[in-house]
Amino acid sequence: MALPPQPLSVRKAPAAIPQPAVGAVRKTSSSVTAVQLPQGPTPGRFPRRVPVRQILCLLPLLLVTVIAVQHRDVLAEGFGHLRSAEWPWLLAAAGATCLTWVAAAFTRQGAVVDRLPRRRLLATQFAAGSANHLLPTGLGAGAVNLRFMTVCGIPLARSSAALALYLLAESVTRVGLLLALLLAFPDALRFGSLLPDDAMGPLLLTIGALAVVAALVLAFVRRLRTTAVSFLRTALGELRSVHTRPSRALALWGGSLAFPALQAAGLVLVGLSLGLPVPPVHMAVAYLAATVAVALVPTPGGLGSVEAALVVALVAAGGPVAVATAVVLAYRIITVWLPLLPGALTLGALVRLKVI
Repeated sequence: MALPPQPLSVRKAPAAIPQPAVGAVRKTSSSVTAVQLPQGPTPGRFPRRVPVRQILCLLPLLLVTVIAVQHRDVLAEGFGHLRSAEWPWLLAAAGATCLTWVAAAFTRQGAVVDRLPRRRLLATQFAAGSANHLLPTGLGAGAVNLRFMTVCGIPLARSSAALALYLLAESVTRVGLLLALLLAFPDALRFGSLLPDDAMGPLLLTIGALAVVAALVLAFVRRLRTTAVSFLRTALGELRSVHTRPSRALALWGGSLAFPALQAAGLVLVGLSLGLPVPPVHMAVAYLAATVAVALVPTPGGLGSVEAALVVALVAAGGPVAVATAVVLAYRIITVWLPLLPGALTLGALVRLKVI
């Protein structure tokens, strides 16, 4: 008699023991033990995080130190002239310098429709003045204000348009104020002594060549032309928006007019403190003419070029060379060198606080 077939036995594979993952927690009946597996350095990365923000905070102080060492002779001579000046006029010049930051804050606010925080805006202008003397003219202040507006939530395109609007308003009012004073006081300057006889031709030729090169680049580089047209469209839209609000338009043009007027007033007050035998209005005309002449010179804060142009302009206005040099050095000490270190500290603090 045949036996019934027996069922085949199936051997079960032993269950896999789960392995704890990196940083996993293994529970036991007595305690909870964290399992940490050794980790090697990740390829392509630094072992430690580079302190970029700390470096940016210290960079302005380093640049201030370098510039001060390079111009130590000028600083020593300028402070020597300050000791012999009449202090009430110098204090008034320092007050006019402080008001220039207020005027710049009004102009920056007038260039955008959005409301900017007032205290941070004023602190940014003080820091931007320091940055403007550490980088080529206009780039430092422009970069600081551009970053400030983007942090405040204004898109980059509109921030750039507001920056261009500020520069346009400041340039128009500075040149307009100079022309108005020259029409009212035509004998304020003797232009023949400002430039050599053969310097005007090469200067005009250089300006014309740069204009032609810029036009050719825009005509043949399509991507650059498209970017320029888009930016111009955005800037015109921002200009219309600003001028639909009278308060913004008044802040823009009033601040841009007050800014060069206060700068010229500072030079006049320093000239009075040192006894410069030039009428105050003629000193103001000399300052405006010198700053317009060096506007295209790419030096950090105009260091060197502004001093030379101011001395030449004051001499053209009728001042002695020695006294004009003393006035310019004392003026630059008050407006550039004294605010430079606190401005750099403010710039570092704003970077650390993520205001810019």
